[in-house]
Amino acid sequence: MPNLDHPGSALQETQRSRTLTRVATLIFWLYAFLVSIGMLGSSFKLFSGGFVGNLIDIATNPLVGLFQGILITTLVQSSSTTTSLVVALVGAGTMDIATAIPIVMGANIGTSVTNTLVSLGHISHGKEFKRAFAASTIHDFFNLLAVVALFPLQIATNFLGKASTFLANSFQEAGGLTFASPLKIITSPVVSGATKICENHPWVLLVVSLLIMFASLRFLVVTLKGLVLTKIESFFDQTLFRNAGRALVFGLLVTVLVQSSSITTSLAVPLAGAGILTLRQIFPYTLGANVGTTITAMLAALSVGEISAVTVAFAHLLFNISGIVLIWPFRPIRLIPLRMAEGFSELAVRNRWIPVAYILIGFYAIPFVAILVLR
Repeated sequence: MPNLDHPGSALQETQRSRTLTRVATLIFWLYAFLVSIGMLGSSFKLFSGGFVGNLIDIATNPLVGLFQGILITTLVQSSSTTTSLVVALVGAGTMDIATAIPIVMGANIGTSVTNTLVSLGHISHGKEFKRAFAASTIHDFFNLLAVVALFPLQIATNFLGKASTFLANSFQEAGGLTFASPLKIITSPVVSGATKICENHPWVLLVVSLLIMFASLRFLVVTLKGLVLTKIESFFDQTLFRNAGRALVFGLLVTVLVQSSSITTSLAVPLAGAGILTLRQIFPYTLGANVGTTITAMLAALSVGEISAVTVAFAHLLFNISGIVLIWPFRPIRLIPLRMAEGFSELAVRNRWIPVAYILIGFYAIPFVAILVLR
């Protein structure tokens, strides 16, 4: 019963209760969002079937390998899955390092399709969609810029192969490391159950996952806006994303924990949509996610124990670090993906078909046609 002699304490109790309710609601919708991403990846895997394995087998030159990395990752919705598969093939002796490195570079572009899909959940909400779409595509444009700059250099000098071989030799005796993602542990029962039920009907799983994703995004944004009143905005702005270095480290640590840069960057999209984070705060966070996602392949390589597999894993790590070193320190270059994301989001708000066409053509049609033509 409220204390009538202290109305202030009663008001504080009411505010505390509301905050706790909002936090619980946020956790629920966040869990639903994470489940939807897992279900989305599972549905694409059901569609692709043995296509992914066959696709890797037809790598004939570095450019084909690059587009294969893009297409494979968009199909399985996980760069970690692509790079781990490549590491396993190299470790088994069925793929050489020179073929593997371009595939890994392509995987960096393909992995950003998930957060771009997530941004479509905001498509009917004007300014909110503009912020969310810009936050999702800045990852796309940075990865694309890194590949454009480093792919020709890799073909001409094989600098990634040489540097990663040197590092791999230093870790030759390491092996047997494993790590379980806590998010995969808590979401896998629901994801696995839904996948089993829809095993013969991947379209059903795809539609259900998209419905859950869009619904959870809507309620996530609403709940986040409510929590802004309880200083969550200050917590993100002054603590986690206070400066570029802190945001980068935070993105790296989160990705190491969840073992998925897709999840890490997708989590930032509703925060941008709600206006809690700016594009310039999210940018270094995505760079940290790029580095963090290499840990999965690294662990897979160390478990395989083959020096060639460890070399590929190090090549992935060095590629992401090289991209950051090449782009981030130089302001004119650093502004390129920022301005591209801002400009593209302006177009996307004016013409809502552009984001859908961008995903279908950029991530699926162009890589598929390129593979057919170039091989």
